[in-house]
This record gives sequence, structure tokens and C-alpha cells, in this order.
Amino acid sequence: MKKFLVLVAAVCMAYTTAFAQTVKPFKEGDRAVFLGNSITDGGRYHSFIWLYYMTRFPNMPIRIFNGGIGGDTAYDMNKRLDGDIFSKNPTVLMVTFGMNDSGYYEYNGDNAKEFGEQKYQESIKNFQQMEKRFKELPHTRIVMTGTSPYDETAQIKDNTVFKKKNETIKRIIEYQRESAARNGWEFTDWNAPMVAINQELQQKDPSFTLCGNDRIHPDNDGHMVMAYLFLKAQGFAGKDVANMEINANKKQAVKAEGCTISNIKKIGKDISFDYLAEALPYPLDTIARGWGSKKSQAEVIKEVPFMEEMNTELLKVTGLKGQYKLLIDNQEIGTWDAADLAKGINLAAESKTPQYQQALAIMHLNEYRWELERTFREYAWCQFGFFQQKGLLFANDRKAIEVMDENVEKNMWLKGRRDLYSKMMFKEIRDAREQEMDVLVSKIYEINKPVVRKIILRKI
Repeated sequence: MKKFLVLVAAVCMAYTTAFAQTVKPFKEGDRAVFLGNSITDGGRYHSFIWLYYMTRFPNMPIRIFNGGIGGDTAYDMNKRLDGDIFSKNPTVLMVTFGMNDSGYYEYNGDNAKEFGEQKYQESIKNFQQMEKRFKELPHTRIVMTGTSPYDETAQIKDNTVFKKKNETIKRIIEYQRESAARNGWEFTDWNAPMVAINQELQQKDPSFTLCGNDRIHPDNDGHMVMAYLFLKAQGFAGKDVANMEINANKKQAVKAEGCTISNIKKIGKDISFDYLAEALPYPLDTIARGWGSKKSQAEVIKEVPFMEEMNTELLKVTGLKGQYKLLIDNQEIGTWDAADLAKGINLAAESKTPQYQQALAIMHLNEYRWELERTFREYAWCQFGFFQQKGLLFANDRKAIEVMDENVEKNMWLKGRRDLYSKMMFKEIRDAREQEMDVLVSKIYEINKPVVRKIILRKI
């Protein structure tokens, strides 16, 4: 597995310079909005990114917002900038599009090349309208973000490939890169490294994909890969949670990076010390969350070197002999021999540790927050995907409901959101849910502070 992850890391580095920072990290107080389509709307990558900041920077509160709507192209996004995106007062705006802009079925028709060129030209023309608006935001950092790929190479039963669709997407991304260079904006790309990872893993399993069974919508592992790549672009590769080394014979902390080590004691053959980290380990969800999901966030460790590059909480103890039981706050974590302890063990990979359990509570609160935010995205779809065309944007009255009911049987997407809209149309409901999200975020930043842990290595 280690050899395989080294190979995957090399594949990623072919498309992103190792440890290079192409996107500035978020700073305290930032309001980061991810503008996108259904991959953003129903996806978790932005939530996974925020979870990293919640656990790694416990004293630096930020807000990250889902700004996606399913089915959107650059044309659709431009129509909702004021009412949906700019109203969130972003200090940083990530812009991703291209999946819907590039078209679908016509790639398998007789005029595929002409179709691809037409969709590319349409997309660029529509984006240029957004580009003008972004230039009017002097206090907002713009980050052009190349979309995740359409996977043309996975062997998926009963799913016909739209040949060369991703080639059109890559042209759109290249225009984004050029726009970023012209305007002094930042740029990062999910497409090329995800294609590379897909193709590398498909050599062993031809059905493997980061992009879901429809070749478009990543599963939880794919969204975590997207989070990993974005965090890598922000320069976080190689940044440990903590790195500590104890010389047991000298009762001395040789290294204490990202943490404070104190009160080192040796009683008989046992050794103990107090450990206060500056951050928490990143918790990886083992549940395949979401309708139709088959894979969990935790499966990312099979696909990219996230643990090695971004989630290492290293405990190294030299000067021991034999086997030792590790306890943290009197909780038994596991048993290691002296040789393994001398090499170092990654506590972030041990879900039993009290600090990992602390991080799990944050993960679940963040997931609950994500679920609430999704109701606002469904409400946004109703407004911008339906009511705006009817001249009823934010009307939220009986007339709006009547017009909706006249159309629900002709529009399955509208029908599926009718019940939710009947609640969210009321400001009181929206306000209550906003307040609930605020409470969740406040609770996260209340409980995400590391505390002193008592570590004991007990000789067996």
C-alpha cells in the first residue's frame, strides 16, 4: 500500500508542483464561497475543506459556503450572482463550471467535433459576462477552479461514454487559467490530477472511478480527493498535526513541533508526559453518506497520500525495550514494540484517541450543518431554476405556489422540491435554520480547542 501511495503521489505531482502554493490559504474571518453546479450543490468537498480548517486552525474561525445549483452552466450562474452569491459577501470566491456547459449526448452523434466547439464557444461567451462582474469586486479574491473530470476511461456497466466530452471541459479550464493570469486571480485544477489518479487506479480495477457511476458526480471519496487537492494547492502538504519525539532515558523532549510536551516522568519501566497539541487530527468518516453513495470519505487513504501528507500526528519514543501499551487519558489505544515506537506512530490514524474522538464530534456537527445548508441550496434552485424565469424571483407568496403547482407534473425536479419550498418560502423558517447553522458553527469553534492529554507508555 505504501509503495502504491508513493506512486499516486508522484502522479499528482506531475500536475501540481510538490508543496507548491497556488491558492492562498484562508485567513481568519474569511467568507469563502464555492460557486458551482450539482457537483458543488450536492457535494461535500467544500465541507471537507472547512473541516480541515476547523480541526487544524481551532482559533481561526472562517465561514465556507456552498454556492452550487444543480444543472447550472456559466450562463445560469451569471443570472444568480447578485441574489445568491454576492449576497453572501464573499471575501474569497472559487469559480468552477464546465460540466454542464460542455454538453452530453451529442458527443456520440455525427457532428461531435462541431458540437464540442459550439459548446466551448457558448461557455466562454457566458463566462466572459461573469468575468466582467468579478472585476467589479475589488475586495474579493477570485480563484478560478478547474472542474472535476468527466471520466471517459472507467468501464461502467450500462453507462455509455460521451466520447471527448472531457476534452471540451479541458479547453474551458484552460480558458479559466488564462483568465486568471490576465486578471491577477488565482487558479487551481481538479481535472488533470483526478484524471491521472483514475487512470492509474484503473490499471488494477478497470471499473474504478473518482467520478461516480454516472462519470460526473464524485462519491464521498472523490470529494475528499478534491478537498485534498485544494488543500494541497493552498500549501498544506507536509504540514503535520504535531510531531513529538521523547528520549525515554533522558526524560527529555527532543522534538515538539505543533505541540507542547511537559511533565515527563519515568516510573520503573513506564514513561508518562503531558501533551498539548495546537491542532486536532482530521477525522475521516467511514459512512457512505448521501443518496446513491457507495463509498465513504475514509476510502481516500487508498487513493491519495492524505494521511502521510496532511494528517500526521507523530509520536516517537526512543530508549525503550520490549512492548508497551499506549494509554491517553487512561484510554487504552493499542500496543506497540519499542522498535515501532522508535520509528514513530501516527496517532491521527488511531480513532480511539481522545483527541480523535473530540474531532469526530466536530465532524458530525459539521455534517449536520451541511445538511441544513443543503435545504437553502434546494430553495435557491427553486428561485433561480424556476421562479426567476416566471418573473417571481423571491415572491414567496400564494401566486408563487400556484404557479409552481401548475408546473409540478411537467417538471420532476420541481415536483421533488415542492414540499421543501412550501416551508422555506417563509422567512421565519429560513431565519430559524440560519440561526441553527450559526449555533452549530459556534459550537464547533467552542469544542475544537485541543486540551492537555496525559500520555502513558506502560511496559507489558
